[in-house]
Amino acid sequence: MEAGLVLAADSRTNAGVDYVSSYRKVFDFSIPGERMIFILTSGNLSITQSVINLLRQDVLKEEENLHSLPNMFAISRYIGQKIRLIEQQDRAALEKDNIDFSVNLIVAGQIKGDIPALYLVYTQGNFIQATEETAFVQIGETKYGKPILDRVFNYRSSLRTASMCALLSMDSTMISNLSVGAPIDLLVYERDSFRIAQSCRLQEGDPFWVEMRRAWSQSLQNAFHNLPEIPFQCSPIV
Repeated sequence: MEAGLVLAADSRTNAGVDYVSSYRKVFDFSIPGERMIFILTSGNLSITQSVINLLRQDVLKEEENLHSLPNMFAISRYIGQKIRLIEQQDRAALEKDNIDFSVNLIVAGQIKGDIPALYLVYTQGNFIQATEETAFVQIGETKYGKPILDRVFNYRSSLRTASMCALLSMDSTMISNLSVGAPIDLLVYERDSFRIAQSCRLQEGDPFWVEMRRAWSQSLQNAFHNLPEIPFQCSPIV
């Protein structure tokens, strides 16, 4: 988006209804003042953790890494290569036990001298970029939270509007899908600032989170009860 980047992620992972855990899904590889690089993960936890660890190891070596690549396109391509590498190593073993090895990553940030960029990287290592026409990307459980983004958010939205849309999108998903849950991580980056503007972790009982969800639910109910009546008398079917 024009003003910068807003990133939000839950922290819940589950391997069935009787095994639910919390793992951070937002990773910061930034060099403040020079380059801001953020990665959000979803899908098979072992694969995403392996990819993140490979990226961290490469940063410590004098070779191609997140801190040496020239732009966010090259960074997304490089991350895609890491996903393919782990997939080639682990896929056969996972498929043997019918374990889903799919992952999706959001890669977002800004390199000095370039504009902010937002990419969605797939299991196969290929990726797409957000544009002015489609200014957001989602990973994980996407369908429940997409309507609020489609209705309210656009490329020229303020960072505040984008932040609220992200949280409401997350809330809508949590209402309908138990695999998504708090804590919720929210990160706001203002264009050309090369620092994190604001960030927070919202726990389930956080006063703001509780009040926001209550107010939004009440607003939806009020809007529902104020809808016009259906004109059944106008054109009967039979």
